[in-house]
Amino acid sequence: MKVLVIGGGAREHALCRSLSLDPDVTALHCAPGNAGIAEVAELHPVDQLDGDAVARLATELGAELVVVGPEAPLVAGVADAVRAVGIPVFGPSREAALLEGSKAFAKDVMAGAGVPTARSYVCTTPEEIDEALDAFGAPYVVKDDGLAAGKGVVVTGDVEQARAHALACDRVVIEEFLDGPEVSLFAITDGTTVLPLQPAQDFKRALDGDEGPNTGGMGAYSPLPWADPKLVEEVLGSVLQPTVDELRRRGTPFSGLLYAGLAITGRGVRVIEFNARFGDPETQVVLARLKTPLAGVLLNSANGTLADQAPLNWADDAAVTVVVASHNYPDTPRTGDPIEGLGDIVEQDAPHAYVLHAGTKLDGDKVVSAGGRVLSVTATGSDLTQARERAYAAVGRIRLDGSQHRTDIARKAAEG
Repeated sequence: MKVLVIGGGAREHALCRSLSLDPDVTALHCAPGNAGIAEVAELHPVDQLDGDAVARLATELGAELVVVGPEAPLVAGVADAVRAVGIPVFGPSREAALLEGSKAFAKDVMAGAGVPTARSYVCTTPEEIDEALDAFGAPYVVKDDGLAAGKGVVVTGDVEQARAHALACDRVVIEEFLDGPEVSLFAITDGTTVLPLQPAQDFKRALDGDEGPNTGGMGAYSPLPWADPKLVEEVLGSVLQPTVDELRRRGTPFSGLLYAGLAITGRGVRVIEFNARFGDPETQVVLARLKTPLAGVLLNSANGTLADQAPLNWADDAAVTVVVASHNYPDTPRTGDPIEGLGDIVEQDAPHAYVLHAGTKLDGDKVVSAGGRVLSVTATGSDLTQARERAYAAVGRIRLDGSQHRTDIARKAAEG
């Protein structure tokens, strides 16, 4: 099978790594990719928001499966353009991707499906914003209705900060604060059958102890030793399957990766948000534990044959990923700094630890930073303690001027 992956972050590197290990994949391409992905896939320049350009590239390459990684191309309708030329594609249509592209649409779908979520108001005027903030009180949860690369949500006890963020958005969702640990649960679906993956937990705040500004994610781990063993089954029944059924009922079937961001509250599981693609950095740890070859699963989703898929096979190992970010991330990150020590990790830490590239590019023969989140250092181990030790040992070998990372990823879970 010839596979083309669209995107250029650590999520796409994780997908490409898994696909490169799949014996059924005979040729692997990525557009636009990054310096790390270049080691496992052939790179091609493309405007990933241009559906016609992506479809042309897929046709020229003879791709038999296209995997769309990021949310922006999905919301832009890239999957529709590829489907229109007859190539199977893993990723929802533009209409179905609105589940991530609009928080208000997602709330409407959840209401129709009877999915438990936070009470909320959709606001477009200053008066509506003030009424909603007053109704819920602190802590305030304010979400930009549209895509914001994981940084459109403000959770704060400061009403003026909450109001300022709300006023900066064209349309905003203000909702009640959900207390309790958060869980990310991915499911692969073909619009009818829903196949849940293993749960993970990510860390959104920039600094240790969940301090600092919100980011796209600073690390993740899987499995969750503290979670109810029946959690996946429960979420499949109360959240994932009803949402897929509701979208199909509306005439906008969802095919691809459905990501549920969940809060485990005192009143039960509540949906914080939906995403229409693999999450970053959770993908890095979930795929590290998946033993079933990936390409066939994604192709079954694309072809509507997921009911024929054998049960997934998972490693008992734990996985931890730590994000190394550039100086001043998430504000105005510095780029162009050389990255050293990557070869040391290959020599001393493989195969238990490896580096997935996020914001990198080649400058001559040197790898340099090219984004806010630069690397996802991922490791596996017999338990979270060993996986953490291996991940942080590998992080310690990386030399990137001004870089930052959290030191407490998975610490609490490992300590039990």
